[in-house]
Amino acid sequence: QVQLVESGGGLVLAGGSLSLSCAPASGRAFSSYVMAWFRQAPGKEREFVAAISRDGGATLYADSVKGRFTISRDNAKNTVNLRMNTMKPDDTAVYYCAAREGWSLSTREPEYTYWGQGTQVTVSS
Repeated sequence: QVQLVESGGGLVLAGGSLSLSCAPASGRAFSSYVMAWFRQAPGKEREFVAAISRDGGATLYADSVKGRFTISRDNAKNTVNLRMNTMKPDDTAVYYCAAREGWSLSTREPEYTYWGQGTQVTVSS
C-alpha cells in the first residue's frame, strides 16, 4: 500500500503557471506505479488530467491540458510533478495524485488504487 501526499497548490492569475508535486508518505518503491493526476472542479465529476509510465518514458494527457501541462517524475527522489502553464479559470479544481499497479497508462479512475488527499488550485481571471 502507498500513501500519497500532494503539495504546491494555490492561487494563480490566468495565464500564469503553477507546479504541483506528489510524493509517497509510505509504501513500496515509487517506480512500481504508474502515476497520474486527476482534478475535480466544484459541482463536477473528477476527471483525468495526465499520466506517466513507471520509467517516465511515456505520458498521456487530457485534451483540455495538452500543450499547457507537463507531467514528469523522478524515481530517485520519489516524486511526480505537474507543471501547469498558461492556466485558465477552467483549471480551477482540487488536484489529486493517483497511483496504479500495472504497466499501461489509464484515464479511468477505477484503475487507480491509491489516491492523495488533493490540493486546491484556483485560477483567477
